[in-house]
Amino acid sequence: MSQEHYFSFNPTSQEQPVERTVTLRGVTYDVVTDSGVFSHDKVDKGTSVLLARVPDPQLKPGDIALDLGCGWGPITLALAHAAPQATVIAVDVNARARELTATNVARAGLNATVCSPEEAFTAADEKHVSLIWSNPPIRIGKAELHALITSWLDMLTDDGVAYLVVQRNLGADSLQQWLLDHGYGCDKVGSAKGYRVFAAYKNLLLHFDDAAHSASNR
Repeated sequence: MSQEHYFSFNPTSQEQPVERTVTLRGVTYDVVTDSGVFSHDKVDKGTSVLLARVPDPQLKPGDIALDLGCGWGPITLALAHAAPQATVIAVDVNARARELTATNVARAGLNATVCSPEEAFTAADEKHVSLIWSNPPIRIGKAELHALITSWLDMLTDDGVAYLVVQRNLGADSLQQWLLDHGYGCDKVGSAKGYRVFAAYKNLLLHFDDAAHSASNR
């Protein structure tokens, strides 16, 4: 029998929900996790590094903020708490992960829309995306990962940014170079515990123009 992956559409492993208490960006949550989803037994190191390195969101009402690959929802919870005025969308191909995230968001009294990638594209298409926080599914394969990340980078507003965490030993530096080679902006903004955190932009020239403008106005 083939091994089931956390990016399966419909996990077949027996459901074994477990209640846990986690702390995300200084806030404590009581959550439900389960088998068949990414890092079901803890907040994984990559997510912890990402949440420690991302700046506080500066979003306006109606801005869209996205958690790409939400799992059971740790990034979604932190993002919804940090940007209550934004429209937060949590995305995962895994149906069980989506159910858990929706449950955990509701238990926390926060607001987020949890949906499949197809539903998320429809929801984001009208307004585009201002902010992404993501621990992307590296193990889906390089070609699939590139397609996934760039499809959402292309949905960013001109001043939008995607914060991505990638393990160094699983190709973080090569992913950064690939994005730069294909015209995207990508800066390393932090690293810890073998992970890199990148700030990625949909257009390298727009990113540099914006950086130059900011520097000229200091």
